[in-house]
Amino acid sequence: MIDSSAKIDKSASVSEDAHIGANVIISPHVIIEGGVVIGDNTIIEPFCIIREHSTLGKNNHIYQFSSIGEACQDLKYKGEPTTLTIGDNNTIREHCTIHRGTVQGLNTTTIGSNNLFMVNTHVAHDCVIGDNCIFANNATLAGHVTIGSYVIFGGLSAIHQFGRVGSHAFIAGMAALNMDVPPYVLAAGHYAKAHGINKVGLARRGFSSDAINAIKKAYMIIYHKHNTIEEACVQLQELAKEHSEVQILADFISENGRGIVR
Repeated sequence: MIDSSAKIDKSASVSEDAHIGANVIISPHVIIEGGVVIGDNTIIEPFCIIREHSTLGKNNHIYQFSSIGEACQDLKYKGEPTTLTIGDNNTIREHCTIHRGTVQGLNTTTIGSNNLFMVNTHVAHDCVIGDNCIFANNATLAGHVTIGSYVIFGGLSAIHQFGRVGSHAFIAGMAALNMDVPPYVLAAGHYAKAHGINKVGLARRGFSSDAINAIKKAYMIIYHKHNTIEEACVQLQELAKEHSEVQILADFISENGRGIVR
């Protein structure tokens, strides 16, 4: 179904099984396959392809030569019908590649809202990305990666499969992540290490001085008090009783993962 207000260039190829919302703009030489859903006010620039079983929300802007919802590069994938879901208000710049999921993973790749994917960003199969994130040029996410909200990835940074990055973390340019990055932490280097908290980002987002000081204290508990993870979790839970901002940090490090950057 195609809304009558949608503007589709005559050179575009749009499947009869696609659902195109109101005021959508589909530019020359775009390919939209069957089962694709595109929400209202979305703009698809020339020479993009959106593969089957991809769902895009409202007000997204996808720039030229991007590949959205392509089959993944995992050799275990044998063409099973998996999906990609993208929220609202995302900007996906030139040459980005976003792959759908696998049946061995989550069966889907999921991206939230209000994210910016700069040139050549790659999001592999079964990734889960929150809201309000920025991925600078050539940022690369391997399969099964989980990213929180308000995360910034610097240019040319990369993360190992099954890696996790907590909300409000900052990943410096050219960082190589082979371990998880907890919420609020600034990580840099190859392989990346923790370099304090993302104080500037927290202040810009309206965190109070008390909250930032509590997060600093939580960072010290994890990184400078010679605690085991189990000991740090107990102390973080106590701190979270007075400062709720610490709770997501306590929850993150208590979950089994790849271990955290040190």
